[in-house]
Amino acid sequence: MDAYDGGSNARRQPGAPSEPGDAPEPEGPDGPEGPERAQAPGEPAAPSQPQEEFPAPDSEPADPSAIRRAAAAPAPYGDPHPPTGVAALSLRYQIGVALALAVVAVAVCVHIGMVFLHVAPQNTVTKQHGRAVDDWVYPEFEQNWKLFAPNPLQQDIAVQVRARIRSADGGSRTTGWYDLSGQDGRAIDGNPLPSHTQQNELRRSWDLFVATHDADNRPVGVRGTLSETYLRRIVVLRLDRDDATAPGDVLVSVQVRSRTTNVPPPKWSDEKVSVQPVYRELPWWAVTADDTEGSVR
Repeated sequence: MDAYDGGSNARRQPGAPSEPGDAPEPEGPDGPEGPERAQAPGEPAAPSQPQEEFPAPDSEPADPSAIRRAAAAPAPYGDPHPPTGVAALSLRYQIGVALALAVVAVAVCVHIGMVFLHVAPQNTVTKQHGRAVDDWVYPEFEQNWKLFAPNPLQQDIAVQVRARIRSADGGSRTTGWYDLSGQDGRAIDGNPLPSHTQQNELRRSWDLFVATHDADNRPVGVRGTLSETYLRRIVVLRLDRDDATAPGDVLVSVQVRSRTTNVPPPKWSDEKVSVQPVYRELPWWAVTADDTEGSVR
C-alpha cells in the first residue's frame, strides 16, 4: 500500500493538515499555545520564560524575637503551673494541716521549755512548778548534762565494797574495803579508748541506786529493788575478778559504801569547802547463787 494513501491508517507527513476524523491533540496546562506545547520539527525554539524559584522552608534564618514571643505566650487552656503541696489541697484540708502544724509547734516549745527548766539552776518557776517539770521529764527525757550544766558536779564519789567470806575450814573473815571506782580510774588513765564498762557501769549503777532509795536506804518503788539487785551483782563479779576468795572459800555477804569528797576550789577562788570525806554505808547483802559469775553466764 502506498505510504501516501489517505486511509485511516496511513502515515502522514510531519506538518500535514489533519483531517476531520482525526482526534484532537491533547492540550497542555496552559492551552494549545501554552509554554508546554510540543515543538514541531523545524520550528524555531520559543524563548523559555524564567520560572519563579521558591526558597526552601529552612533557607531563611528564624527570627530570635519571634521564637521568644512564641515561648512566652501563655497556654490557651488551663494553668501552665498548677499549685503543688499544701496549696493544691482544698480549703478544709489546708485548715487541718495548719492546725496540726500549730499543735506540733506548741508541743515542741513546751518540751524545750520543760527540759530547760529541768537542767537550769533552781529558780522561782522550778520552786513553784518543780513537780510538773519532773513529771514531764522523767523517765523518758531524763537529762544528765553535769559537764555542761551551769553548776557542774563538784564532788568525787568513790564506790567501795567489802565481803564476808567463809573459809574451807569453817572459819569466817571480813575483807578490807576494795575501791572499785579507783580501779576503774586507774584503768582509764592513759588509755585512749577506755571501755564503756570501765567508764559507766559502776557509776551509773550507783546513781540509779541513790535515785531510787531514800535517806534510810529503803527502796522506793519497783525500780528500787531492781537497782539493788543490779548493784549487788556488779560488786560480786568484781570481787570474783579480784580474787577476793581463795580456792574453797565461799562468799557469804557483801557491803557497799560510797566515799564522797568535795573537789577543792581553784586557788583564785574565795570559796571555802570541807575536804573531809562523807561515807554512806549500805546494809549487808546476802549473796545468792544468782549473783555469781557462773549464773550470769
